[in-house]
Amino acid sequence: MKARIVLLCILAAALSGGQLMAISAQPADIITVGTSLGFGGPVDVPVYIRDTSGTSLGVDQPAGSKIQSYSIKVDYSPASAVQSVTFTRAGITVPLTPTFENSPSGPGSVSLIGTFQESTNPIPFTLNSTPPGDLVGHLVFTMAPTVTRGQLITLTLDPTLTQLTDQSGSSATKETVANANLVLVNGAISIAALVPTLTDYALLLLAASLAIVAVTRMRA
Repeated sequence: MKARIVLLCILAAALSGGQLMAISAQPADIITVGTSLGFGGPVDVPVYIRDTSGTSLGVDQPAGSKIQSYSIKVDYSPASAVQSVTFTRAGITVPLTPTFENSPSGPGSVSLIGTFQESTNPIPFTLNSTPPGDLVGHLVFTMAPTVTRGQLITLTLDPTLTQLTDQSGSSATKETVANANLVLVNGAISIAALVPTLTDYALLLLAASLAIVAVTRMRA
């Protein structure tokens, strides 16, 4: 299991490496889709936003220039591996009441759109928090019966429709990939491979353990 976790971390780094390298000298906020393992049941994938100091939107900016609205579109592939998916708020956005919220979906994609009134429902981001940032939502995937063990489902943030804005959607402070003030980090779902039978190995391990116990008792 530890080896699998290490491999998963390497996979996540490989998938996101291109996006992270794209961070330039200009400060940028970051939206991250997590990487999760699938074991046959629903797969929960976290989604994060990191509020970075010095960007056009954020906790360190004056009133009217806070991150109060997001549009996050995730494309998943192959679409045939997914039976259904939901995208809902999580983490710091759960206690809040949005002025608008929607989660449109289509073949191979799902989005989460939310807007919150700054004066009554400020989103409590932690400035410069440890990556990947604050949890704001999660995707829950139900895999298709035809999904194969060891299969990889990529989760790619749409660089055009994924963006952050203030509560009014002002274009002056909007954060997008095109404006170079937003970085997107993609994720994936790795369907766990079948674990081979361990009967013979278990018997050998048991025999070795009993032998060690016997020797220890003899020496005592």
